Amino acid sequence: MAAAEQCLLSAQWRPVSLTHVEYPAGDIYGQLLAYLSLGPVFILISFLTLIIFKRELHTISFLLGLVVNEGVNWLIKNIVREPRPCEGTHATVTTEYGLPSSHSQFMWFFSVYSFLFLYLRMHQTNNARFLDLLWRHVLSLCLLTAAFLVSYSRVYLVYHSWSQVVYGGVAGSVLAIAWFVITQEILTPLFPRIAAWPISEFFLIRDTSLIPNILWFEYTVTRAEARNRQRKLGTKLQ
Repeated sequence: MAAAEQCLLSAQWRPVSLTHVEYPAGDIYGQLLAYLSLGPVFILISFLTLIIFKRELHTISFLLGLVVNEGVNWLIKNIVREPRPCEGTHATVTTEYGLPSSHSQFMWFFSVYSFLFLYLRMHQTNNARFLDLLWRHVLSLCLLTAAFLVSYSRVYLVYHSWSQVVYGGVAGSVLAIAWFVITQEILTPLFPRIAAWPISEFFLIRDTSLIPNILWFEYTVTRAEARNRQRKLGTKLQ
């Protein structure tokens, strides 16, 4: 088909996008909130990257919980079918229903689950108790602040009403608590068995659930191995 004939086609074109955020022209504050509302996309990309490089079962379970959370959000939206506020304000929205807010539900699930993981799952293994508590408090505050800002951005940018955002936050928080309990009480005891499967060994999938502080463990093991190799290399060069 010639290029001129292609240009004359009358078929309607539809966009394919995971998210599309609009803000008032000239509103710098609205533009900043629009970028902040892309937080769920960045988190999903980070999760996929982390899984590819770490291949840890708890991280995979966390991502699975986020997927379940999104499925519940879609189900509730299509049952309640509450429209978004100020219909027609935005040229493109991925779904026509607004209750509950998927961005709010996603961020509060992520923040509450991470909060529970920091304080109930990750235990301290060295003597820096004060610094350990400090970074946990700071990180928890950052997570909750991010969840609030993303939720607020959806109201400011007229994608959702306050009630839709609040219901999304409540739903995400409840699901995060439920999924954390399921992961700790049901899935975690199965992780050693899953990690021993031939397919898990082939893809180098591992279970670190018995290690209290994986960050500290990986740091100390890597540092010890690096020093050991450096000593061996120094011995060979002498």
